[in-house]
Amino acid sequence: MRLKNIKGASEKIQKGKYFISNPKEYIGKWNHLFNNNNPIYIEIGMGKGNFIIKNAIDNPNINYIGIEKYDSVILRAVEKSNELELNNLYLIRMDARLIEEIFNKEIDLIYLNFSDPWPKERHAKRRLTSREFLLRYDQIFKKDKKIIMKTDNIELFNFSVESLKNYDYNIDYLTNDLHKDKDNIITTEYEDKFTNIGIKINYLEASKK
Repeated sequence: MRLKNIKGASEKIQKGKYFISNPKEYIGKWNHLFNNNNPIYIEIGMGKGNFIIKNAIDNPNINYIGIEKYDSVILRAVEKSNELELNNLYLIRMDARLIEEIFNKEIDLIYLNFSDPWPKERHAKRRLTSREFLLRYDQIFKKDKKIIMKTDNIELFNFSVESLKNYDYNIDYLTNDLHKDKDNIITTEYEDKFTNIGIKINYLEASKK
């Protein structure tokens, strides 16, 4: 899908109420920024922010951090969150490959929603559930590890299941038709688009002690 470039997006996001322009300064200190010791959940590749913003609204006792790589995409999340009053949400623009520079043993859960599938085998290391990324996540999880994933891409989903198992994660829940098997689902923009045209959503919850 072609990414629409929005003129001035990089300047506009800097004015966001919940946008953190210098996230490296908070490594190991995110709970100080939130001013509490509540769990911290992150979404890597949050898109336009619907999912993480709704979670922050519905769960005030959990801290949320949305991560997105592209200025023109995160701008939408910044604009939406600017209209709200929240004390448990921050947004970061960064490449997920640098995640160990941002967090250190302080994350309780990672959401991976509709990640880039990187379909070519030579790009497998770029998938957010590859061994290379699971190694990175080891450095940012506080203690127990938990990953929740949604995708419309069955090849990425099957790859992820095997990758997680090979890295000693337990697959605690798995479905190939999320909206049939679960109720009260907080959706992403992609998810709404796909389900409206009948595409089934693959979903898993994985954990590791």
